[in-house]
Amino acid sequence: MLRIYVSILIILFTAHAYGKGTNVFSLGIYDIKFDGSEKNQASDFRYEFRSDNSLFDIGPKEDNFFFVKPFFGIEYTSDSASYFLTGVYFEDNLGELLEGNKSKFFFTPSFGAGLYDDGSGKKLGNDIQFRTSLELNYQLKNNNRIGISFSHISNANLGDKNPGVEILSILYHVPY
Repeated sequence: MLRIYVSILIILFTAHAYGKGTNVFSLGIYDIKFDGSEKNQASDFRYEFRSDNSLFDIGPKEDNFFFVKPFFGIEYTSDSASYFLTGVYFEDNLGELLEGNKSKFFFTPSFGAGLYDDGSGKKLGNDIQFRTSLELNYQLKNNNRIGISFSHISNANLGDKNPGVEILSILYHVPY
């Protein structure tokens, strides 16, 4: 397992050294439920490197409106659970999307997969987990962004159990 963690860290730092992108830092509540049924609530800490290089474009050639880009990340909880993942994201300016005029608000959905170690936290039923996230953020004057994210991690029924977990986070983006 240590070899896997070291390999993932090498990939993270190699991508970081060769590309432009954004560092995303977040603090969240792990295993949040709105009905009060949470059992293993913890603090969630996340770092992601989001590359600015597009993998492919979606939309008509003259007006590509979605640029699918890669990200690499790590999440860690106060219960010692860790999650190393990679995936894709796209972001869209909400003003352009809704009204045709740019605004300072951005919508960023993402999908990723990776290796999960539950530590002493919630047992998710498998080492391989998938994460979907919806994010809304606001661009500050210095081009950094602040936002909120709602994520779901699940093993997509690869294991005998699939309890899943939801995470509500605040984010801070630092482009470079």
